[in-house]
Amino acid sequence: MTHFDLLLRGGLVVDGTAAPDAARPADVGVLAGRLTLLPPGTPAGSRHTEDVTGLVVAPGFIDVHTHSDGVTLIDGEPGGDLAWAAVLQGVTTEICGNCGSSLFPALPERLAAMRAESRVYFGGDVGMYEGFAEFAAAHAAVPRANHLTSLVGHGTLRAGVIGPVDRAATPGELETMCALLDRALSAGAAGLSSGLIYTPGTYASTDEVVALAAVAAGHGKPYVTHLRDEMSRVEEALEEAVEIARRSGAPLHISHHKTAGKYAWGRTERTLPRIAGLRAEGMDVTCDVYPYTAGSTALGAMLPPWASDGGLSALMARLTDAGQRDRMRRAIAEGVPGWENTVGNGGWDRISIACAPRHPETEGHTIAELAAARGQDPLDVAAALLVAERGEVTIISHSMVEDDVRRVLAAPYSMIGSDGVPKPGGRPHPRWAGTFPRVLGHYTRELGLLGLETAVHKMTGMAAARFGLTGRGVISDGAHADLVVFDPGSIADGATFAAPLVPPTGVHLVIVAGESVVRDGAGTGARPGTVLAT
Repeated sequence: MTHFDLLLRGGLVVDGTAAPDAARPADVGVLAGRLTLLPPGTPAGSRHTEDVTGLVVAPGFIDVHTHSDGVTLIDGEPGGDLAWAAVLQGVTTEICGNCGSSLFPALPERLAAMRAESRVYFGGDVGMYEGFAEFAAAHAAVPRANHLTSLVGHGTLRAGVIGPVDRAATPGELETMCALLDRALSAGAAGLSSGLIYTPGTYASTDEVVALAAVAAGHGKPYVTHLRDEMSRVEEALEEAVEIARRSGAPLHISHHKTAGKYAWGRTERTLPRIAGLRAEGMDVTCDVYPYTAGSTALGAMLPPWASDGGLSALMARLTDAGQRDRMRRAIAEGVPGWENTVGNGGWDRISIACAPRHPETEGHTIAELAAARGQDPLDVAAALLVAERGEVTIISHSMVEDDVRRVLAAPYSMIGSDGVPKPGGRPHPRWAGTFPRVLGHYTRELGLLGLETAVHKMTGMAAARFGLTGRGVISDGAHADLVVFDPGSIADGATFAAPLVPPTGVHLVIVAGESVVRDGAGTGARPGTVLAT
């Protein structure tokens, strides 16, 4: 008779695959961090047995899109409630380095300047690293509850070689960028990401991105992109991503696919058939989605790209210049070729402050509300707040409609990513604490948009296959012992925009590397997580 470290008896195993028998009664044994799948009631011994009758046993959820690169590194702290928010909803692996922003790689002489500016994106002194190995070592020194892996951010590569400047890379600089990318991918980074609405990534040409994506293709790793425009030019931006994938040979993954802003609402009726058609033609293309109609990013991203040419100090100087602010106002009103222009596609009344550490009284209010209360122009209010906070302002953008979200969620090639931005303080978007239970509770159980097996597959096996997480995302003999046990009848998100870190209900047990990190909805304090190389 086999003896296990942990034995889960009586549950409904939903194994993370898309197989016809993906859901079936079974017992699951855990021994030395690996799984064994057993017929119900198989005689076995264990140091600890859990009766999970009436509950679902699933692979640990894989959050394919996070900005959690540094949350456990801030001032050397393990992250507290902010870091645990993902674990409490069943996430056993996070994929960071998205939207072109990662904490590596860079030339040594660029590290200090980049570290000083990283506070804007990560909310604290999280460091900046020469490569993936150094990034992994930093996390190993501050134990994690769950696993983490990272993409290589194109914007970081660009800043790490040529700086935050609006010009083309020279052939030599592009060669250096490709060499740094190759080194990081060889060390285990999961792929290349771009954020082509964000500086300095937006300064790059299609040809530059193709050259870098070809390096990812050489490693069999994906090109993951926040499209250059998700609003009025979303279809054009999608075609640029397709061109990059075709010319480079890299698998294509579209980050948080959406058609946002009033001029793009409903366009998923065109973008999704286009993606489906590409897949039918043999292109390897997928996407991810979060189950909310609001996004979140930095307030500085609401400004035209030229405003940030030269980096944070240059941006601060322009924001204090009345003439430059007038120029920004005109750019928002009239548009700039190639720029997404979130405010122009929506309005300041759709942009609310999520986090302004030195001005918490602004949090929860829209820029339009703050401007009206002060009798000022919205751009001037935004500029003053950015200067006062040295750029450290996070916003929530209410820019989507529910029909588009549902269409992307239902697409057979979409997987689930929170796009969580876990910066300390303020009111972060509730997606960081609620994404996975929201899909399982609201969209699966309540609306019936997805079947249970399909929803779990999008969160587990599909994600693991896309990002090369071998032995994860499935429950099978020998797989890594990352599991979540939940009640399909009660699982639900608790986080709201007013109270964004309220944990979910219905998550009974979360297991990482064979250790229980969550029991009955509360963290155990165990931190067995590691940085995964792919």
